[in-house]
Amino acid sequence: DANLDRVPDDYRRRQTLKNSERYYTPELKEREEEIVGAAERADALEYELFVDVRDRVAEETERIQGLADAIAALDALRSLATVAVERDYVRPEIVADPDSAPDAGVEIEGGRHPVVERAEASFVPNDADLPCGSIAVITGPNMSGKSTYMRSIALAVVLAQTGSFVPAQAASIPVFDRVFTRVGASDDIAGGQSTFMREMSELTEILHDAGPDSLVLLDEVGRGTATTDGRAIARAAAEFIHDELGATALFATHYHDLTDLAAERERAFNLHFTATREDGDVTFLHRVVPGASSSSYGVEVAELAGVPAPVVERSRDLVAAETGDAEAGRTESGAPDAVGPEGGAPDDGGEAGDASLREFLAEEEGHDTAGDADGDDGDSADSGQDRESERAPAEPAADLTAALRDLDLARMTPIEALNALHDLQSRVDDDG
Repeated sequence: DANLDRVPDDYRRRQTLKNSERYYTPELKEREEEIVGAAERADALEYELFVDVRDRVAEETERIQGLADAIAALDALRSLATVAVERDYVRPEIVADPDSAPDAGVEIEGGRHPVVERAEASFVPNDADLPCGSIAVITGPNMSGKSTYMRSIALAVVLAQTGSFVPAQAASIPVFDRVFTRVGASDDIAGGQSTFMREMSELTEILHDAGPDSLVLLDEVGRGTATTDGRAIARAAAEFIHDELGATALFATHYHDLTDLAAERERAFNLHFTATREDGDVTFLHRVVPGASSSSYGVEVAELAGVPAPVVERSRDLVAAETGDAEAGRTESGAPDAVGPEGGAPDDGGEAGDASLREFLAEEEGHDTAGDADGDDGDSADSGQDRESERAPAEPAADLTAALRDLDLARMTPIEALNALHDLQSRVDDDG
């Protein structure tokens, strides 16, 4: 290199490149060592300080944890107190020993759901009177408030036993050892469980673990399988809870024949949510009253959800065919529909229908006998042509009478009865 002779004597070669040389001085080397050493010393000092803090905290761990627990409890109590004041909660009466009070149970006046009431402009409060060891079978239309009602009772129980005020006007609540719930519908794909299998697994845990001091909430048990099987499982579970477990239970269902439990079991009773129908429009009142409901208004709820009109109309036709009441499915006709006990729900008409049929047959037999008698008395006066003209319409009537006698109404389904009636009507039309 042409400039190599110009390099000072105290420079130290660091690197040789193709067209140059790199050097460093002793001073630069010293600064480098100081910088590298400073970083290492900083790391060492940082770790030393960390160890010191760690050791001091370890010495005060018990006191710090106690302080944290106290702050957490204070925060929770302050939150509960704030909510109670702002949302008009009431102090519940706690029945510590329900056995000492024969009439003890969940008694709530004007109960509300603490979350739902904030989301809705006008929440309808409901009362609850649930004696210990009883089972309430809750029926009513879809969207009427059955699930919200059950959850509000369970939340009131939990809040009361945590020392909180409850969302109600007045409340008396016994002490429960556990609260069991089976609500909603969801599967477990990862676990290989269908919706019904998961429902049955949760029901199994409840039936095994619940006891006389437990509160049980069951929402539409058995809906995940065939109607016959689901209804049987729901009824058997309700009977087991009542007869064997003795737990206090709320049982919401759309299987309306489960309401028979109130007549068959001493501690069972019915509740239902009311609805009104006017000009084909259903209004849900969200009010719970004693007694059983007769309709779930599933088609009306489907219409409210925006299901296409052809599907809704076809659903109404199918419901009308199943119930044997063609007018029940037509809202545009303006005919009254069954709305539950408060609206004068019609009976199933089984015995009444049989009685009407017997009266009709007796009347037909009377007409036939009278006709025969008249024919005998008038043989000498009436011509053969007159007798033939009277006998002609009597023969189809006799056939219809025989066909009606052959019907086994006790074993016919509604759709079979409707088809049989249609056939008889067609025969009458054909005979003119």
